[in-house]
Amino acid sequence: MRTRPAYDAIALFARCAVGVVFLVHGWQKVENGVNATSAAFDLTGVPLAKAAAVYSTFVELLGGVALIAGLGLPLVGALLFLNMAGAFAFVHYDRGLTGPEGSELVLVLAAASLLFAAGAGGRLTVDNALSVHRRRTAELAADFPPPPETEDIPGSDRHPASPSTAPDTGPDGVAAPEPPGSGSPKPPGSGDVPVAGPAPGDVPVAGARGRKAK
Repeated sequence: MRTRPAYDAIALFARCAVGVVFLVHGWQKVENGVNATSAAFDLTGVPLAKAAAVYSTFVELLGGVALIAGLGLPLVGALLFLNMAGAFAFVHYDRGLTGPEGSELVLVLAAASLLFAAGAGGRLTVDNALSVHRRRTAELAADFPPPPETEDIPGSDRHPASPSTAPDTGPDGVAAPEPPGSGSPKPPGSGDVPVAGPAPGDVPVAGARGRKAK
């Protein structure tokens, strides 16, 4: 009976084997140069030979490394499968299954890439480690939610009175009287009755020691 650890170990071995094959073929294209690879593709009838050479070189080189590490397997597997499908369609389809330029290697690599794209890479991958980390982070966030933010109650004044407007109070809480002259002058008509002075033309009243008229 297949156990999960054994399956993960076998999947790791398969990824490393296929990844090394892709890595070596990509490195050969780098050593030959993109221009030489493009010229070889053009001789075999590959359309857009320059773009196909760049795509094939870097997909095989970087894709082999990603397969070994188990990073981005769904995308990497799909890109490598398309690379092998193009190689079979434009180069190897009419050259038999076996032989120096047969299609057997291309078909095996295409099938393995498709399996890895479908999720057969096992758990010993960088993808799985990142997934476990994200899941544990989400669980910790759910178990320990941040404290809710305090909100001001409508209609309540939480700000202390300004020193310029708050009255001074004594020890018993009674407002202290303002010192003379500290307040602003009251405008006329605020309730005070002004004392009128002597009007022009008034006759002064004589004092008690005035003489009687003869």
